[in-house]
Amino acid sequence: METTEQLAKELKKIEKWEKSQKGLFFWEKLLRLPFAALDKVTPRFIHEKIEKLLDEVAKYIDNGGQYLANTSATLEKASKRLKEKDLTLTDIQQLSIQEMDELANAFVEARQKNAKIQGATTGIGGIFTLAIDVPFVLGLTLKTLQEVAVSYGYDPTKQEERVFMVKCMQFLSSDIVGKRAILEELSEGKREQSLSQLQGWREVFTTYRDNWGWKKLFQMIPIAGMIFGAYVNKQAIGDIGEIGTMLYRKRRILERLEQEKNLQEP
Repeated sequence: METTEQLAKELKKIEKWEKSQKGLFFWEKLLRLPFAALDKVTPRFIHEKIEKLLDEVAKYIDNGGQYLANTSATLEKASKRLKEKDLTLTDIQQLSIQEMDELANAFVEARQKNAKIQGATTGIGGIFTLAIDVPFVLGLTLKTLQEVAVSYGYDPTKQEERVFMVKCMQFLSSDIVGKRAILEELSEGKREQSLSQLQGWREVFTTYRDNWGWKKLFQMIPIAGMIFGAYVNKQAIGDIGEIGTMLYRKRRILERLEQEKNLQEP
């Protein structure tokens, strides 16, 4: 286990990263405008396809659905990665922050490879296969976040963790005020207020989809879309992987600092 000083040092790194995120939204919003205009002329059947798949993804927040990752399989992968036998979430909670980081990064990199292949495949068909690609990446996003959760010793089958993942996605597409509010909310330990936080679930996914939709513009060109699709999908999973890792990492560090504080008290 790390010392209090080491944990405090790691926490400062995360806080520095948080500050760097607050200035990104303006450019994301500006560059999203072309996609918003193109969205108006997109064939209706594509919109209907995306809406149907988004409905399926939305079920995840209530009961996990098809997007609930197999925790046992994730733990098995973690065991192989760390060369340990039959790791449990409790075992992972005892790992050093560095070991947790390495495990989370390995999961994110593996998902990025999957996303890259999917983006290249759907890029062949241009705008028509894009209707398949967008919901796929949303689903892959959820599985990535679940694996990151396991990497830091949290159980993704619990509803409060699914709420936390929603917050990770909201953080990615929020403005400066929104990012600050989410960070304060998570730091103050309000994750248990799941029912109120789930009200905007569908809006979260729609916003998340549109937030990086402009990046998919070139993927709408058949054949050439292979290159753009592969790059954009890899980047999308990399972005959410970074946010999930940082926020779960912060959560684990804060909990350890609290434990250290309790041990020092008479």
